[in-house]
Amino acid sequence: MNTTATEAKNLPTPWYKERWTWLLMLMPATAIVAGSITLWLAIKSFDGLVADDYYKQGLAINQTLAKANVAQDMGLVARVRFSADAMLVELSSKPGVGLPARLNVTLAHPTRGGFDQQFVLERQEGVYRAAIPEALGTAHWKVLLEDESRSWRLSGTAFLPTETEIRINAADLKPVD
Repeated sequence: MNTTATEAKNLPTPWYKERWTWLLMLMPATAIVAGSITLWLAIKSFDGLVADDYYKQGLAINQTLAKANVAQDMGLVARVRFSADAMLVELSSKPGVGLPARLNVTLAHPTRGGFDQQFVLERQEGVYRAAIPEALGTAHWKVLLEDESRSWRLSGTAFLPTETEIRINAADLKPVD
């Protein structure tokens, strides 16, 4: 039995030779590949920005603002200088307000909590000093100054290592009622 050319054209072609089959499978296949890449990126690059206790941190903002108000009432002004291996803080206040013997300083990294550094600065000849490691890295660091009892707080920012001196004035803070 011989088939003619017209009969051969009418025979159904297998599914894998049809263009529309591959075109219809392209979108779901693309979604699977993109989803797999997204999952891999999410697992590999955990940024750690979300805190587990965000509600408690939200409630603690009032305590932080109260500490800033105490610093305002004391008239605190700090000049912070960074060198290659040390940090110097000159702290001044209103007349009659005593300054602490030690300062707690926190250098908070803007995105990575694991890079945060804490120092205790000793007062020597009116200036607070501490050695700092060279591994601070380039970042827009948040600088927090507190006394030992943590009754007041000054905060500012420094772009290290470019910015070697910053001034933090409690009077520059917006008043909180």
